[in-house]
Amino acid sequence: MSKKVKWGVLGFARIAQLSVIPAIKKANNSQFYGIASRDEKKLKICQKKFGCIKAYTSYDQLLDDPDIQAVYIPLPNSLHKKWTIKAAQKGKHVLCEKPMALTTEEALQMIDACEKNSVKFMEGFMYRYTDRIKKVKELLGNGIIGEIKFINSNFRFFLNRENTIKMMPELGGGSLYDVGCYPIDFVSMITDKEPTSVLAEYLYEDGVDIMFSGILKYDNGIMATINSGFNAFDKIYSEIIGTKGIIHIPDTFLDNAGTITVTTDEGTDKISVEECERYVLEIEDFADAILNDRSPMIKIEDSIRNMRIIDKLLDQRL
Repeated sequence: MSKKVKWGVLGFARIAQLSVIPAIKKANNSQFYGIASRDEKKLKICQKKFGCIKAYTSYDQLLDDPDIQAVYIPLPNSLHKKWTIKAAQKGKHVLCEKPMALTTEEALQMIDACEKNSVKFMEGFMYRYTDRIKKVKELLGNGIIGEIKFINSNFRFFLNRENTIKMMPELGGGSLYDVGCYPIDFVSMITDKEPTSVLAEYLYEDGVDIMFSGILKYDNGIMATINSGFNAFDKIYSEIIGTKGIIHIPDTFLDNAGTITVTTDEGTDKISVEECERYVLEIEDFADAILNDRSPMIKIEDSIRNMRIIDKLLDQRL
């Protein structure tokens, strides 16, 4: 296999344009090889801006190209299952945007297809690659706040774009799927467990949740609250409270420079966080996993657990 993974991208979505295609081009072990879109105008824009080698007018054409080794899927949530399975059947490794699916059943079918066709799969939780999360893990590993008792995590923003798929229920829209999955993953990363019980409340508009709040309870005494939304000012923040202290994590899911604050009986410490490129690190890790036949950092088991939690939360919709 070549030293650079040749990537194909299914659709010229906003996140592909702004974040992932630039990351593929910056990654030291990757090549942006192909783009697929039914919109020929978008293909021309992509080729002019990013200089990919090939453009395809259908996703199937891209998947039929034997030179492409991995695909990135930034399609609407309702299409993740279909195109992950098709890509796996064509022997392509798959990096799929979060959430990986709409239900646990869909997720298991996707993983089964990838395993049967011996291709790697990873869900795109790029925030896990940041210096911010590395520092959080180090602090927890040092036991500085004692035994964890409570976690609170939020991801919300004011959605003012028209005709966005985020507001289309038939495409898997809604704040829980779009940004609520981040706090769910964050809490699961810390607890490394599935909650024994969940509670959920939703505020709906046009058939999708524009605000969601949930409570997760664990058998080891930890309780977590999570919140997401499209209907109010930006808030990306988490806190972890233990028996000896608290860790405040502003901008939890971003890769900007900043500060984590730790407060204990001994006082308050501020830990500097370095800026990094989360999407580049994500691409490089997945490409390296392909080149060296290893598991990527974000494990399939974590993604399936997240989907089971989302299923339980969605079961409480009215």
